[in-house]
Formats: sequence, structure tokens, C-alpha cells
Amino acid sequence: MIKRLKGVEKKKQASEGIAICCEQIAEFKELQGIAGVHVMAIEWEKRVPEIVEKAELLPRPVFESPSA
Repeated sequence: MIKRLKGVEKKKQASEGIAICCEQIAEFKELQGIAGVHVMAIEWEKRVPEIVEKAELLPRPVFESPSA
């Protein structure tokens, strides 16, 4: 990832970082046993909605609660 980002011009690094994040989420979605992801954008919280949209995480899945 570091090599990939180093090859990108400075003003496009944010977009590339988001692309990397979305690719990772896509890979996680294919793994059996993964029930979700936690998106943390430390000091970059304003970009979380963009990441969620581009990663196609909406609408959130609905799970039925187990019968008691």
C-alpha cells in the first residue's frame, strides 16, 4: 500500500487511499465469517460517508433476532 501511494501525485493520494480502503472492504465482504467492517477515518471523519457509499455498504443489512 505504501508503494502504491508513493507512486501517486500528492493531490491524488486521498482518492487513492479511499480506493485502497474500498478494495479492502470488497475483499472482506467475500470472506466467509466476516459479518461487517468498522470504518475509522481518524481526523478524517468527514470522508466516512464517501467511503461507505463507494464501498457499497448501504443499505445496512437487516438481521432477524433469534427466537427465544
